[in-house]
Amino acid sequence: MQVNETNRSPEPLALAALGWTLQDTARADRLLALTGLTPGDLRSQLGEAALLAAILRFLEAHEPDLIACAEALEVAPAQLVEARRELER
Repeated sequence: MQVNETNRSPEPLALAALGWTLQDTARADRLLALTGLTPGDLRSQLGEAALLAAILRFLEAHEPDLIACAEALEVAPAQLVEARRELER
C-alpha cells in the first residue's frame, strides 16, 4: 500500500498505518490493549488528530512494527514519526 508522496497531510499516512496495523490480529489486539482504545473508539474518533497520533505512537513504541509499517507503506520510518508530531501540534 503506497501513500501518495504528493499528499503532505499526516492524516492519510496515519490512516494507512492504522489499516496496516489492523491487518494482523495479534498486532491489532496489542494496539487495543496498550492504548486502551476500543473498536468503538476507532470508529467514532477516526478523524481526530489525537487518535491518529496514538496509532503512530503505538508503532513508534515497537521499532520492528514501525519499520515494517514504513516498508509496507513505502515511506521512511521518520515520515511516520514526523506525521505523529504534526498531528500532536
